[in-house]
Amino acid sequence: MNANFASFLYLVSGILFILALRGLSHPTTSRQGNMYGMIGMGIAIATTLALATPSAGGFGLIVLGLSIGGSVGAITARRIAMTSMPQLVAAFHSLVGLAAVMV
Repeated sequence: MNANFASFLYLVSGILFILALRGLSHPTTSRQGNMYGMIGMGIAIATTLALATPSAGGFGLIVLGLSIGGSVGAITARRIAMTSMPQLVAAFHSLVGLAAVMV
């Protein structure tokens, strides 16, 4: 992949993240904001994987991590009542902080 094209895709992802934050600021546009965030993250992940040097073990670990994290997040989100959502968001933010420390 061309470095200029990758930079352009990262720029598009950044713009989509900004639009996601803007959309999530109001209940009527929250679905649209969430969609912008998902598309932006998908573009960023796909670009990063396209730039990575191919190795079966590396991609396997990425898929394993995404599968475990996605499964735990989806199961947890489905089991929590809406009244407990602030605590769930706080717990997920703590996990993000832990992941940042581990990197």
